[in-house]
Amino acid sequence: MQWKALALAFLAEYVSSQGTAPMLRFSCSQLVVDRLDPLVTPGLVPSPHLHQIVGGNSFNASMDPATHDLPTTSTCTSCTFSEDFSNYWTAVLYFRARNGTFKRVPQIVSEGLHGNGGITVYYIPSTNSKSTVTAFKPGFRMLVGDASLQTAGTAHKVCHRCMPASGDNSNINCGSPDAQTLPTGFCAGGIRSIITFPTCWDGKNLDSPDHESHVTYGKGSASNDVGPTGSCPTTHPVVIPQVMYEVMWDTRAFNKKDLWPKDGSQPFFWSTGDKKGYSQHGDYVFGWKGDSLQRAMDARCTGDACKELKSQTAEESMKCTKSQVVKDDVDGSNSKHIIDRD
Repeated sequence: MQWKALALAFLAEYVSSQGTAPMLRFSCSQLVVDRLDPLVTPGLVPSPHLHQIVGGNSFNASMDPATHDLPTTSTCTSCTFSEDFSNYWTAVLYFRARNGTFKRVPQIVSEGLHGNGGITVYYIPSTNSKSTVTAFKPGFRMLVGDASLQTAGTAHKVCHRCMPASGDNSNINCGSPDAQTLPTGFCAGGIRSIITFPTCWDGKNLDSPDHESHVTYGKGSASNDVGPTGSCPTTHPVVIPQVMYEVMWDTRAFNKKDLWPKDGSQPFFWSTGDKKGYSQHGDYVFGWKGDSLQRAMDARCTGDACKELKSQTAEESMKCTKSQVVKDDVDGSNSKHIIDRD
């Protein structure tokens, strides 16, 4: 299968001689596209920009960690594993045509998986079979990226790739040809965005004011590493699974010269108003039931099947959706959340 070859490419340079690195990789279909952000702007309706959200259907504008328990409050999940009621969300990609109108770019499921757009989610334990990771605790949440970023930032491990028509098995994530910026030409297989989260936790705080300071990347880890690599500092000594998002944006319908600007400049915008690509970001709120994630990490499960976990069919996961709270026209030219920063 194509995804297995892709996974091998991800890991080729980082597999320990002590064992083969696994990666839990599964589809989470679209739950809703809405202007809500319970992590950065809890309770604010509408949030400053639009997000595409997957996971448990208890997602809402507030989600106070003191009172909101995702596994008990949710009645379904749009993810493959039916014990995963976590919520995962990112910014939304738009195409601006030559006539100035906007169109939301649809999402497609990653190769080898089944679902309705959404996000392919990875949980990656240590590449060393003798090392373990500590699963997240109830109430845990984190953020990667900066929605206000308009220039190249620090290595947040957020990147884009112009995909070929099928497969792309020779390049590791966030290594060449990936870039922080959006591609500048036609992409035969769409645009892929990757968001890679930290792997070291302070062991105390389930969140922090900036939603980032309680976690960090390992010392010595590279921008294109996969899984917990490097060494965790004494301030953040607990090794946690690496969470990674893979989002496939189906830009193929826009691969027409007469739709693009006359000067040939790239016409895609994030819902933050950013046309360069720097502001893509990922939000994560943990919501696995009981010790299910810990069991999966201990078993070093790979792919979208794991004997330690309960799963559901793609058809069942796609039935889990929510109605919009903010009734924006998220698909067409009346998309008020698009900000032209030219």
